[in-house]
Amino acid sequence: MVGAGQLARMTHQAAIGLGQTLRILAAQRGDSAALVGADVVLGDYTSYEDLRLFARGCDVLTWDHEHVSGEHIRRLAADGVTALPGADALIFAQNKQRMRERVEELGFGVPDWACVSTVEDVEAFADKHSWPVVLKVVSGGYDGRGVWVIADSAATQSVVAQGKPLLVERYAPMTRELAAVVARSPYGQVAVWSVVETVQRDGICVEVLAPAPGLDEATALTAQHMAITLAGELGVVGVLAVELFATADGLLVNELAMRPHNSAHWTIEGSRTSQFEQHLRAVLDYPLGETRMTAPAVAMANVLGATSGGIDERLHHLMARWPAAKVHLYGKETRPGRKIGHVTVLGQDMTDARAAASAAATYLAGTEPS
Repeated sequence: MVGAGQLARMTHQAAIGLGQTLRILAAQRGDSAALVGADVVLGDYTSYEDLRLFARGCDVLTWDHEHVSGEHIRRLAADGVTALPGADALIFAQNKQRMRERVEELGFGVPDWACVSTVEDVEAFADKHSWPVVLKVVSGGYDGRGVWVIADSAATQSVVAQGKPLLVERYAPMTRELAAVVARSPYGQVAVWSVVETVQRDGICVEVLAPAPGLDEATALTAQHMAITLAGELGVVGVLAVELFATADGLLVNELAMRPHNSAHWTIEGSRTSQFEQHLRAVLDYPLGETRMTAPAVAMANVLGATSGGIDERLHHLMARWPAAKVHLYGKETRPGRKIGHVTVLGQDMTDARAAASAAATYLAGTEPS
């Protein structure tokens, strides 16, 4: 796995049960996955030579993030490396313009959008669709980075001045955000999890609720169908997360991720097969696992670093106060707003599970819940 963040760390844990050794390409020894992996190689994912040497002896190369260039991935494939998902699929997770064009070609909705390069371009779009609008970098943004909600022309200037390729979107009148996560193997087998609700704060996911509370069966099936269709049509192998806006007029595709994804961390305890095991099964072309939920309600809350120090003591008290909570810490240095772990609670009732997960995560971050 190229990349050594928390996704690689949790994939490593899943690999152990499958009897697999996960080699990890890390930028430094202190990276999340590098702290626990047995086969860690230090290197730079932007260097083709580092990638080529890293891949030597691997059965399959896969990704902790979408930032490896398509050119490098194609060269690896030409050199006989099995790299999944491949460059032709990953481009739709790396380039927001290409993704929106292809999603619309397949008949699915996205928020109204346009490519822009000047303040005047943004103003013309806003004249048609009204302020506020959303500006996004075409490639490279994540977790709220590279995304700006713009209220007027004056606020547009500083974003456009950065000189990065941008697109502008209509500020979607959504009722909530959903995610449909699917896995697909080279053989073409697919397995999809329950559709979840994701709760965002400042562009960062803070909670995931499975299944999405109150979501009608028809809408859930539509979201799963969209994810399965996109996985097949885009040629995805591995896990695909489809982030969705729920609106009064139906579902709109917001973003795609072709790797394990924050919206499915709950599957470690909450599904018969976690997304991390499933991703490995998929890229190795093993039969995929069952995705049935293990409880009627599963709530996951991200632990966002707030205060430094004392986390071991807080973990001790958390275990006593919320014994049903399952904690996953990523071995990351704490800093404000950084995802340093997550907490999952399974239950019979979503209200109770959500309250416990949120309170436990808040406490672990260093803030006493009310």
